[in-house]
Amino acid sequence: MPRSRIERVFGAIVALRVPILVLYALAVPVAAWLAAGIPSEGAIDRLVVPSDPDFVATREFQRIFPERPTVMLLLEADEPFRPRALAQVAAVEDALRALPGTTPVSILDAYARARPGTSPTADPAAAEALRRFASGTGFFARQGLVGDRFLGVAVTFDAATSAARDAALARIDAAVERSRGDALTGVRRVGGPYVDAWIERESREASRRNFPVFGLLVVAVALFLYRSVRALVALLLTLGAAVALATAAGRLLGFPFTIVSTLVPLTVLVTTLASLVYLHSRFVDAPEGVDPARHQLAALANKLLPVTASSAAAVLGFAALAVSRIRPVREMGIWTATGLAIAWVVVFTLFPALQRALRTPTRRTVEIRAHLYDRLAAALPRFTWRWRWPLVAGALGLAAAGLVALLGVPGRLAPMGVGLDVLEYVDPASPVHRDLVFFRRNVGGLNVARLWVRTPPGAVTDPEVLRPLDRFTRRVEAIPGVTSVVGPTSILRMRRYAAGQGESLPEDPAAFAAAVADLEQLLLAGPELRGFVDVGTLASAQLTVVFERGDGPGVAALTAAARDAWERTVAEAPALRGAELRVVGESILAGKVGASLVPTLGESFAITAALIFAAFLAVFRSASARLMAMIPSVFAILVTFLAMRLAGASLNVATILVATTVLGTTENDPNPNFHHQHDGAGAGGLDGALRHTLRVAGRAIVFATLIDAAGFLALALSRFPPLRQFGMVTAGAFLLAMLADFTALPAALWIVRREAPEKPPA
Repeated sequence: MPRSRIERVFGAIVALRVPILVLYALAVPVAAWLAAGIPSEGAIDRLVVPSDPDFVATREFQRIFPERPTVMLLLEADEPFRPRALAQVAAVEDALRALPGTTPVSILDAYARARPGTSPTADPAAAEALRRFASGTGFFARQGLVGDRFLGVAVTFDAATSAARDAALARIDAAVERSRGDALTGVRRVGGPYVDAWIERESREASRRNFPVFGLLVVAVALFLYRSVRALVALLLTLGAAVALATAAGRLLGFPFTIVSTLVPLTVLVTTLASLVYLHSRFVDAPEGVDPARHQLAALANKLLPVTASSAAAVLGFAALAVSRIRPVREMGIWTATGLAIAWVVVFTLFPALQRALRTPTRRTVEIRAHLYDRLAAALPRFTWRWRWPLVAGALGLAAAGLVALLGVPGRLAPMGVGLDVLEYVDPASPVHRDLVFFRRNVGGLNVARLWVRTPPGAVTDPEVLRPLDRFTRRVEAIPGVTSVVGPTSILRMRRYAAGQGESLPEDPAAFAAAVADLEQLLLAGPELRGFVDVGTLASAQLTVVFERGDGPGVAALTAAARDAWERTVAEAPALRGAELRVVGESILAGKVGASLVPTLGESFAITAALIFAAFLAVFRSASARLMAMIPSVFAILVTFLAMRLAGASLNVATILVATTVLGTTENDPNPNFHHQHDGAGAGGLDGALRHTLRVAGRAIVFATLIDAAGFLALALSRFPPLRQFGMVTAGAFLLAMLADFTALPAALWIVRREAPEKPPA
């Protein structure tokens, strides 16, 4: 029998197997080396794309007011204002100050400037005076410098990279442990650098824990299903090459590993494995009397269209994430789409070469274990015909409930919650989480916004500008949910407080001008004010606002309230006419990410569905068939969101990827299903087509889905909550999609085609 053109192409690939194997043997180590050099970037607050206006404004602000990494060390003591405890706090500060590029600040420093020459670390009377000084105003407590049974030390340090940050934190922790005495009963560590370091570490560890588990699953199932070490070796070598080359593509694209892009290797692994199981399951199902070499080419040609269509669906699905305004999600989509395209090439070049080179056996020489599956598959067509209406109605009902759970009902049910609280991204069992909870309970918010006031050059230190700026500061302090506000006039107020003149600046214009007359000299002499006023142009000032709610609505509420306070202040102060307020900062960007989660989910899902529909309409021509082929994926996605809603889960930067991942990945199942139904169509009608499909593709669908679900479920071992949640819900969605493949989809086909089995049950 003459070979088709496609078979001739695969024949050429197999004939060139030695050069192909040599090429991959050279390329894969280089790819692994490139992949090993990809940096990690785990910060939650660096998620917005660089072209975003708020991102641009924040970076412009940071050029004027450079921000060094800062952490808070809460030194606990039963009697924190006893001289012995204060002496140990001072010893910790001295040890930190000795570290290169590290600057600690505590209540001891503020008191030393206010009362030079006193010694609260040795004199009980001076220690009592320090206690009265610290408790006489709420300012120090709001900054976390004093509290119930603890004193805080704010530590800033130099770190331009993640590695430098981790090294600096290690030095800080070592210095604290080395210098603190037994009067300090504990140390709590709080701050973005600690959170970022924890997230990056756990993101890396999630992949390291997951891949061995997934590898064991591949080995176990491949040996159980194919009972061949040679087949296992071919699978593992192909998977390794695909993942290495796909991961290296991220390095060439300039992408770092982020909270979500650590999923790229696993996603490529899952999708590639599904394609390989389809290919090899077709290969091992060799009929009697056919040469295995010839059958290999026929099997590859037979699977080319459905596997290519499924790979194209996955590529288009993840490429649709490029519309996201969340930078890691956008990068993850582009990276995964590129990696899946590379994996498709590997599947149809390296794997056929390995099959031939290793002489992987067919079921004629190694019996495939599938007796239970064969019995179920024989009963399935009649079962789905008998229960077709309940199966379809139940699937549609559950999907509708999932849609309501996700989007809500106007006026009756709110949409699914969106979470970007830093506590949701840290394992509750970790010390980092416990310390964050302690800080929030005893000090206040963890989110920081910057209110950037821009004036004409030289005007920001004028009393006519500073006076309404102080009024604006007090109005922002009164906004609900604001823990503290520190600006240039806050420092001036603390100077008056230290001098025993009260905590407020004078209301009288002349007295106010006198109180701030030496501000420019203070800017030159003291570093504490230079963080709030641009000494170069005297045209910018900033207020640092600590607030509680860092999600999208919380950030929006703070921004609106701050702008309202600014407009009222400007209306009262002619000197501020022409001045401009901008609300910037990393927490503002993080809140914007929270507000972008649902649009990202909706937009990417709609684009993914439209692209997949268009691609497969071009392949299979039938619009009704294409819509029905999407039933399992859509059913799985919506029921997954229903389960999340019932479990009280919220959307985050990982779980919004469930829809795209499931839709792009599970389309591997119905597409071979429809393709082989067409192959099996004949005198037996739909009944015969379903039986043929279940025999040729069904077993591969079952085993590929089980392996994929187990692989993602291995993410449940992660201590990083978003990845843990993503793994569990994605694994569940895969199983739901497979269930719909074998029930709702054939039931819908029975209804649409209005057929019945040849021998309907009595």
